[in-house]
Amino acid sequence: MTEMMKAAVYHALEDIRIEERPVPEIGADEILLKTLACGLCGGETMAWYKKSEPKVLGHEPIGEVVRVGADVTDYKVGDRLFINHHVGRVDSHLSRRGHFTRDPFYASMKLDPGGVCEYYRVTAQHLRMDAHKLPDSISTEAAVTIEPWSCVMSGLKVCNIQPGDTVAVVGAGFMGQGFVHLAPLFGAGKVVALDFSDWRLDKAREFGATHTINPKNEDPVEAMRRANNGRLADTVIVIAPSPQAWAQAEELVEVGGTLHLGAPLAPGTDWVRDGGRAYFDQITVTSRYSSDHTDTYSYIRLLEAGRIKAAEAISHRFDIDDSAEAFEMLRKAEKSLKIVVYPHGIPEEKKNA
Repeated sequence: MTEMMKAAVYHALEDIRIEERPVPEIGADEILLKTLACGLCGGETMAWYKKSEPKVLGHEPIGEVVRVGADVTDYKVGDRLFINHHVGRVDSHLSRRGHFTRDPFYASMKLDPGGVCEYYRVTAQHLRMDAHKLPDSISTEAAVTIEPWSCVMSGLKVCNIQPGDTVAVVGAGFMGQGFVHLAPLFGAGKVVALDFSDWRLDKAREFGATHTINPKNEDPVEAMRRANNGRLADTVIVIAPSPQAWAQAEELVEVGGTLHLGAPLAPGTDWVRDGGRAYFDQITVTSRYSSDHTDTYSYIRLLEAGRIKAAEAISHRFDIDDSAEAFEMLRKAEKSLKIVVYPHGIPEEKKNA
């Protein structure tokens, strides 16, 4: 193992560079992981969300332990681990009220230097709060979905879904597919996916959507009523990050239902609502940023139980040298779902998958 490594570094949306970086040094209570695979997240294409540049791309890695600090006793070389890139703490006002991910401490905790690189360092707090040894029954590619679809799990926990409810998902990219796929585990009956792409809508059917609507081809409100015995949806989850999508999503919520905001608008973007309807329709608006240790634990148990078709969400695989091409595919958001980068080369059995 050398002391230098490759890393895919984000400089701008159209400027992803492969650079040489030092392999991180670890302390006595830390570990070093070899990156087996790392997913790319659509949030990384939102330029306003990048708070610092340049930065190593990716925050959804799965790793294998290659170095262990002198004081670490729970992990050994060769263990395959999922470590959440952000982790919370217990001793704060927000954390004690269940808002682990909104405590500023959460965002301050990061993997060093990121996910799309050959090796990364894990701190003691990461190991204490949200580290998981992966059983052989969970493949590395399936495990790549733990971080993003744990965020889906986090969102579904606040969607107020009652058994048999109709759930609509506006936006059927990778995260939207997660909401479609996992909503029945929370009691959803009918699950309706909405997207402008027929390819994504076909994928949504594969992940459990009972109905699909393409707003380019039909009025979505009328289509929803046809699919749902004349009613709108009990819960509507909007993933598409635009005011137009949020407005459309609100039009699809039945009286007394829930509108869940599953992705942010850019800061400073206005979202205007009808004040009369906001009062009389008794629609609950929810949101949930990221996932905490309880969400990842829940998701991993469901994954191990075979309840989630995670590996089927992997649509494309790239070597680290092709990270710019992978990121451009992510940015275009056409016929792709989860894109995975392999810093040490795509395994032979996955090259033609």
